[in-house]
Amino acid sequence: MISVTKILTPVAIEKRKALNLRSGDTIRVWQKIKEGDRTRLQAFEGLCLARKHGAEAGGTFTIRKMVGDIGVEKIFPLYSPNIDKIEVLKRSHARRSKLYFIREKAARETKKKLRSVRMGSPEVMNEQDVAVPAAEEVVENKK
Repeated sequence: MISVTKILTPVAIEKRKALNLRSGDTIRVWQKIKEGDRTRLQAFEGLCLARKHGAEAGGTFTIRKMVGDIGVEKIFPLYSPNIDKIEVLKRSHARRSKLYFIREKAARETKKKLRSVRMGSPEVMNEQDVAVPAAEEVVENKK
C-alpha cells in the first residue's frame, strides 16, 4: 500500500500554478533579500521572455528589464520560497513562446542611437573640449 503524504512547503503552489504566466506578459516579482539579520522585499519588473518546464517543480520564467540603456535579465524558479509574490501587470499576445529576439532588437536600437550622435555634433562637444587656435597663432606657425 502506497501512502500519499502532503508536502509541506512555504510556497502556495496552487496559486503560482493559477497565475498562468506566459511570454509577453509584464510581470513584477517581489523577491526576498536577506541583509544581515533582517529581510526586505525588492521588486523586479519587466517583460517575460520565456517560460520553461511548465508547471512542474523545476519550472522557471525569464524576465528582462532595461536599466538605463542596459538590459538586465533574471531567471526565477516558479516555486522558489525566496519569491514573496508575483504580479501580472499586463497581458500581451505573443506569437512565439520564447521572445529571445528582443535582445537583438534592443541592441539594434541602442546602436541606432549611438549612430545618430556624431562626434562633431554640438550635443557631444563643448567649446572647452576643443581648443581652436587663434588666427594669429596659425599665421606665426607658418612663417
